[in-house]
Amino acid sequence: MEQSIILDINKGVAQITLNRPQSLNSFNTEMQESLLSALKTITRDDSVRCVLITGNGRGFCAGQDLSDRQQDDSSGPPDLGDTLEKYYNKVIRGIQTMDMPVVCAVNGVAAGAGANIALACDIVIAAESASFIQAFCRLGLVPDAGGTWMLPRLVGMAKAKALSMLGDKVSATDAERMGMIYAVKPDDEFLHHTQELARHLATQPTYGLGLIKRALNESLDNDLDTQLDVERDYQRLAARSEDYKIGVNAFLNKTKPVFKGR
Repeated sequence: MEQSIILDINKGVAQITLNRPQSLNSFNTEMQESLLSALKTITRDDSVRCVLITGNGRGFCAGQDLSDRQQDDSSGPPDLGDTLEKYYNKVIRGIQTMDMPVVCAVNGVAAGAGANIALACDIVIAAESASFIQAFCRLGLVPDAGGTWMLPRLVGMAKAKALSMLGDKVSATDAERMGMIYAVKPDDEFLHHTQELARHLATQPTYGLGLIKRALNESLDNDLDTQLDVERDYQRLAARSEDYKIGVNAFLNKTKPVFKGR
């Protein structure tokens, strides 16, 4: 049986490929467990300095595979909160707290939890043919996988409410225009471009990039005085890193720095 998650670690980049193309990479239990396992493997591998998440086939991820948890009137309604706690919430927390850049290459439709897993990543690049759909409202559900937290912060509350309540399909171009994602690239070159970006990030001072990620995430809930303290504390940590020393020496000697990520 084909693996539902393909993990490839090469030259500092861990590429996670969602691999259920016959179902637009929608999540069943096996795929959810495999993704969590891949994220754990990455966090234990000191060679990894950047993560890239993408999908196989014509879709990035259609969210939950509804056929994997069919309604059974005899046993009552499913506990979807339990599914979130076991799988999706752990994935989102893993992406957000990972001390390295997480890049997402959205190759096709990203719907429901699939859209919100993409939006949880640090840098999102989409193919021109890709799209994003908050499909939960079509089933009478609430956006999950961090959607109600991320979407208002990316596009504003008014747009987030409309997208969540109407379930409109957002093209990649419109997603870029409204600040939902970082960039759009032509279909035939977007994956190569995103892989090159991930390889570039893996050569950078990734310890410092991890601190940048933490500081920006914390800023969303802090006032200015608190955030100034965060910047002070993280700058202290950054200045003690080996990468800072390497970067300063390279600048002074006009040489190309070779960062270690620590």
